[in-house]
Amino acid sequence: MNKPTYSQDLCRKAHEIKLLICDVDGVLSNGQVIIGNQGEELKTFNIKDGLGLKSLMKHNIQVAIITGRRSEIVEKRCRELGIKHCYQGQSDKIAAYEELCDHLSLEPRQVCHVGDDLPDLPLMRRSGLGVTVADGHWFVREKADWTTQNNGGFGAVREITDLILESKGLLEKIHQEYC
Repeated sequence: MNKPTYSQDLCRKAHEIKLLICDVDGVLSNGQVIIGNQGEELKTFNIKDGLGLKSLMKHNIQVAIITGRRSEIVEKRCRELGIKHCYQGQSDKIAAYEELCDHLSLEPRQVCHVGDDLPDLPLMRRSGLGVTVADGHWFVREKADWTTQNNGGFGAVREITDLILESKGLLEKIHQEYC
Protein backbone atom coordinates (compact mmCIF):
# COMPACT_ATOMS: atom_id res chain seq x y z
CA MET A 1 0.00 0.00 0.00
CA ASN A 2 1.34 3.44 -0.91
CA LYS A 3 1.50 6.32 1.53
CA PRO A 4 -2.06 7.68 1.69
CA THR A 5 -3.04 11.26 0.99
CA TYR A 6 -5.67 12.93 3.12
CA SER A 7 -8.00 15.85 2.49
CA GLN A 8 -7.47 19.06 4.44
CA ASP A 9 -10.83 18.63 6.15
CA LEU A 10 -9.94 15.10 7.28
CA CYS A 11 -6.54 16.26 8.59
CA ARG A 12 -8.15 19.16 10.43
CA LYS A 13 -10.60 16.82 12.17
CA ALA A 14 -7.87 14.26 12.95
CA HIS A 15 -5.61 16.97 14.39
CA GLU A 16 -8.20 17.67 17.11
CA ILE A 17 -8.32 14.05 18.32
CA LYS A 18 -7.29 13.30 21.90
CA LEU A 19 -9.26 10.05 22.26
CA LEU A 20 -9.72 7.12 19.88
CA ILE A 21 -12.65 4.82 20.71
CA CYS A 22 -12.88 1.49 18.91
CA ASP A 23 -15.57 -1.13 18.68
CA VAL A 24 -14.13 -4.65 18.83
CA ASP A 25 -15.97 -7.14 16.60
CA GLY A 26 -15.59 -6.00 13.00
CA VAL A 27 -13.06 -3.26 13.87
CA LEU A 28 -10.23 -4.64 16.02
CA SER A 29 -11.17 -8.18 14.99
CA ASN A 30 -12.55 -9.47 11.71
CA GLY A 31 -16.04 -9.73 13.16
CA GLN A 32 -16.05 -13.50 13.46
CA VAL A 33 -16.67 -15.05 16.85
CA ILE A 34 -15.42 -18.63 16.92
CA ILE A 35 -16.87 -20.75 19.71
CA GLY A 36 -15.11 -24.03 20.52
CA ASN A 37 -16.66 -27.27 21.72
CA GLN A 38 -16.00 -26.32 25.35
CA GLY A 39 -17.69 -22.93 24.90
CA GLU A 40 -14.40 -21.04 24.62
CA GLU A 41 -14.51 -17.95 22.43
CA LEU A 42 -11.74 -17.11 19.98
CA LYS A 43 -10.99 -13.89 18.10
CA THR A 44 -8.07 -12.70 16.02
CA PHE A 45 -6.38 -9.32 16.42
CA ASN A 46 -3.97 -7.60 14.05
CA ILE A 47 -0.49 -6.88 15.42
CA LYS A 48 -0.17 -3.75 13.26
CA ASP A 49 -3.28 -2.33 14.88
CA GLY A 50 -1.73 -2.98 18.29
CA LEU A 51 1.47 -1.10 17.42
CA GLY A 52 -0.57 1.83 16.14
CA LEU A 53 -2.62 1.97 19.34
CA LYS A 54 0.53 1.86 21.47
CA SER A 55 1.99 4.70 19.37
CA LEU A 56 -1.08 6.84 20.07
CA MET A 57 -0.87 6.21 23.80
CA LYS A 58 2.88 6.90 23.79
CA HIS A 59 2.03 10.35 22.39
CA ASN A 60 -0.67 11.07 25.01
CA ILE A 61 -3.66 10.23 22.85
CA GLN A 62 -6.09 8.14 24.89
CA VAL A 63 -7.48 4.84 23.55
CA ALA A 64 -10.73 3.22 24.64
CA ILE A 65 -12.93 0.26 23.79
CA ILE A 66 -16.72 0.42 23.85
CA THR A 67 -18.36 -2.83 22.83
CA GLY A 68 -21.72 -4.47 23.22
CA ARG A 69 -20.25 -7.92 23.87
CA ARG A 70 -18.30 -9.10 26.91
CA SER A 71 -15.20 -11.22 26.42
CA GLU A 72 -12.20 -12.29 28.49
CA ILE A 73 -10.16 -12.14 25.29
CA VAL A 74 -10.87 -8.41 24.94
CA GLU A 75 -9.84 -7.79 28.57
CA LYS A 76 -6.60 -9.68 27.93
CA ARG A 77 -5.88 -7.72 24.74
CA CYS A 78 -6.51 -4.42 26.53
CA ARG A 79 -4.08 -5.43 29.29
CA GLU A 80 -1.44 -6.43 26.71
CA LEU A 81 -1.73 -3.08 24.93
CA GLY A 82 -2.13 -0.94 28.06
CA ILE A 83 -5.64 0.24 27.17
CA LYS A 84 -7.10 1.53 30.44
CA HIS A 85 -10.60 2.42 29.26
CA CYS A 86 -12.46 -0.77 28.38
CA TYR A 87 -16.26 -0.73 28.42
CA GLN A 88 -17.68 -4.17 27.64
CA GLY A 89 -21.27 -5.43 27.64
CA GLN A 90 -22.58 -1.98 26.80
CA SER A 91 -26.18 -2.20 25.63
CA ASP A 92 -26.24 1.62 25.86
CA LYS A 93 -23.01 2.68 24.18
CA ILE A 94 -24.00 6.36 24.40
CA ALA A 95 -23.95 6.29 28.22
CA ALA A 96 -20.44 4.76 28.19
CA TYR A 97 -19.28 7.34 25.63
CA GLU A 98 -20.59 10.26 27.68
CA GLU A 99 -19.14 8.86 30.92
CA LEU A 100 -15.74 8.45 29.25
CA CYS A 101 -15.73 11.96 27.75
CA ASP A 102 -16.75 13.41 31.10
CA HIS A 103 -14.09 11.39 32.95
CA LEU A 104 -11.37 12.58 30.53
CA SER A 105 -12.77 16.15 30.29
CA LEU A 106 -13.02 15.91 26.51
CA GLU A 107 -15.46 17.41 24.05
CA PRO A 108 -16.94 15.22 21.29
CA ARG A 109 -14.91 17.13 18.65
CA GLN A 110 -11.78 15.66 20.31
CA VAL A 111 -12.99 12.09 19.85
CA CYS A 112 -12.56 9.70 16.95
CA HIS A 113 -14.95 6.75 17.03
CA VAL A 114 -14.44 3.70 14.81
CA GLY A 115 -17.31 1.34 14.14
CA ASP A 116 -18.55 -1.08 11.53
CA ASP A 117 -22.28 -1.51 12.00
CA LEU A 118 -25.50 0.26 12.95
CA PRO A 119 -25.05 0.17 16.78
CA ASP A 120 -21.83 2.20 16.30
CA LEU A 121 -23.45 4.94 14.25
CA PRO A 122 -24.73 7.10 17.16
CA LEU A 123 -21.20 7.34 18.60
CA MET A 124 -19.64 7.99 15.21
CA ARG A 125 -22.10 10.83 14.57
CA ARG A 126 -21.43 12.39 18.02
CA SER A 127 -17.68 12.40 17.47
CA GLY A 128 -15.46 14.94 15.78
CA LEU A 129 -14.23 12.16 13.50
CA GLY A 130 -16.45 9.17 12.72
CA VAL A 131 -14.64 6.38 10.90
CA THR A 132 -15.67 3.01 9.57
CA VAL A 133 -13.75 0.11 8.10
CA ALA A 134 -13.76 -0.93 4.44
CA ASP A 135 -16.16 -3.80 5.12
CA GLY A 136 -18.44 -1.78 7.38
CA HIS A 137 -22.17 -1.85 6.67
CA TRP A 138 -23.01 0.24 3.59
CA PHE A 139 -25.22 2.63 5.55
CA VAL A 140 -22.46 3.24 8.10
CA ARG A 141 -19.97 3.88 5.26
CA GLU A 142 -22.38 6.47 3.83
CA LYS A 143 -22.52 8.34 7.16
CA ALA A 144 -18.83 8.11 8.12
CA ASP A 145 -16.37 10.98 7.77
CA TRP A 146 -13.80 8.51 6.45
CA THR A 147 -13.58 4.85 5.46
CA THR A 148 -10.36 2.86 5.76
CA GLN A 149 -8.94 0.87 2.86
CA ASN A 150 -8.51 -2.26 4.99
CA ASN A 151 -11.23 -4.42 6.47
CA GLY A 152 -11.78 -4.64 10.20
CA GLY A 153 -9.23 -6.91 11.87
CA PHE A 154 -6.84 -6.56 8.95
CA GLY A 155 -4.98 -3.32 9.73
CA ALA A 156 -7.85 -0.82 9.49
CA VAL A 157 -7.16 0.58 12.96
CA ARG A 158 -3.50 1.09 12.03
CA GLU A 159 -4.65 3.27 9.13
CA ILE A 160 -6.59 5.40 11.60
CA THR A 161 -3.74 5.69 14.09
CA ASP A 162 -1.42 6.69 11.24
CA LEU A 163 -3.92 9.34 10.10
CA ILE A 164 -4.13 10.84 13.59
CA LEU A 165 -0.37 10.79 14.10
CA GLU A 166 0.28 12.25 10.63
CA SER A 167 -2.20 15.07 11.26
CA LYS A 168 -0.23 16.00 14.38
CA GLY A 169 3.15 15.85 12.61
CA LEU A 170 4.26 12.80 14.64
CA LEU A 171 4.27 9.94 12.14
CA GLU A 172 7.58 10.74 10.43
CA LYS A 173 9.30 10.96 13.84
CA ILE A 174 7.94 7.54 14.77
CA HIS A 175 9.12 6.07 11.47
CA GLN A 176 12.59 7.55 12.01
CA GLU A 177 12.86 5.82 15.38
CA TYR A 178 12.91 2.51 13.48
CA CYS A 179 15.54 3.54 10.90
